[in-house]
Amino acid sequence: MASLNWIGKEAVVNHDKEVPFKLLEKVPSVSVGKESKNLIIHGDNLEALKALMPFYKGKVKCIYIDPPYNTGNETWTYNDKVNSPKLREWLGKVVGGESEDLTRHDKWLCMMYPRLKLLRDLLSEDGAIYVQLDYNEVHYGKALMDEIFGRDNFQREIIWRIGWVSGYKSAGDNWIRNHDTILFYSKNPKKLKFIKNYNRQEDYLERFNGESSKELGKYFLKLGLDKKASKKAVDFASTVGLPERYPLEDTWNANPYDKLNSIAIVSFSGEKVSKLLNVEEFKGQKSIELIRRIIRAHTKDDDIVLDSFAGTGSTGHAVMDLNKEDGHRRKFILVEMEDHAKKIAAPRLKKNIEKNGYKDSFEYCELKKPLFNEKGQINEACSYDELASYIYFTETQTNIDKKKIRDPFVGESRDISYYLIYAGKNKNDLTRSALSKLKITGQAVIYADRCLVDEEDLKKNGIIFKQIPYEIKIY
Repeated sequence: MASLNWIGKEAVVNHDKEVPFKLLEKVPSVSVGKESKNLIIHGDNLEALKALMPFYKGKVKCIYIDPPYNTGNETWTYNDKVNSPKLREWLGKVVGGESEDLTRHDKWLCMMYPRLKLLRDLLSEDGAIYVQLDYNEVHYGKALMDEIFGRDNFQREIIWRIGWVSGYKSAGDNWIRNHDTILFYSKNPKKLKFIKNYNRQEDYLERFNGESSKELGKYFLKLGLDKKASKKAVDFASTVGLPERYPLEDTWNANPYDKLNSIAIVSFSGEKVSKLLNVEEFKGQKSIELIRRIIRAHTKDDDIVLDSFAGTGSTGHAVMDLNKEDGHRRKFILVEMEDHAKKIAAPRLKKNIEKNGYKDSFEYCELKKPLFNEKGQINEACSYDELASYIYFTETQTNIDKKKIRDPFVGESRDISYYLIYAGKNKNDLTRSALSKLKITGQAVIYADRCLVDEEDLKKNGIIFKQIPYEIKIY
């Protein structure tokens, strides 16, 4: 199979292996709820993805990302700390336009390659990944995805039309650009699960063969808009001339309700409609309805959804919407490097939880210093609280507030208490004397280097012994 080559490729092919394993530290003041498996991670997504590997490798069911399109008008910076003289020349420089930065496409590929490798490792065998791009990088992106995921895992090229909302226009005298492209890949085509019947309120839609304004208004009420907004949605749809010329469903799965569904999508897709309907919007916001449809096609129950270019948090918003609608308990992991994480995404999701009565909550985390180096060996300067935090997350997939850790007690979750006996590497024994001082009641997990208590005694007291993890598997 042909492969894509570019400046710096040899330096980034194994760059994901060079990234150390950092700690996630919960920020209670920005989080919602005491304990949640929904995560908003503020930090470089390459380091965040590596930090997630020990816990989520092969467990993420659906990935949606909207990476930098590399239009030349953006201000993203190539900042990966790779051990290569060629790439070091680029570090810290803002990627510019074609005429001023002839290597910007190479930089984009160098940035994407290690991240896509980690995303592939995090994806479950029956999972799916969607990558949204425009013409600037979509063809390079397709070749890159073919190389990392395998051409056999390419499922569809989905056309997401933007012309209905943003207007038919073009910079200069040229053909009009009115769509983005979404590349849909599987991890294993034989195990991919696709939930075909993903249309919301399918039984309700069957009533709309005629699509009168009155019935459309009722439909928009079903989508959560008030009566005034519903009327505006119908008026807007008729103003633009119902988009039957470009039925959106043709790009997904044809059905008899293309026109109606397209109207619904238009009503939630872009800036003009958001202002018309007085729907709260955020600069750079992705289409909630698009992401909902992607997530609905692959997830249910406790499935995990990941967005490592999270922006304003639209993917988390979509997950919470769906959970309330169908009763499932999907979890989301959002990663965002910019201040959007704290200033927009977290407040936005908090507001949605309060406003709509969501049962969901989330933990806002920062990336801290490496606990393990790139070889998987524990940092010798690791503190008790850092190791305790790591162990607690390993056990519960939630973060402990460090202020609540009381050596040797780490924390409690779902009626199980966690303890860590640690006074330096390889100096920690669980003895009868140490066990009596813990005064344990109920089930408990105790970490130490060696256990000098009979296994039968541990079992009788509901105690599980585990060795302190001084190293982790290299990913």
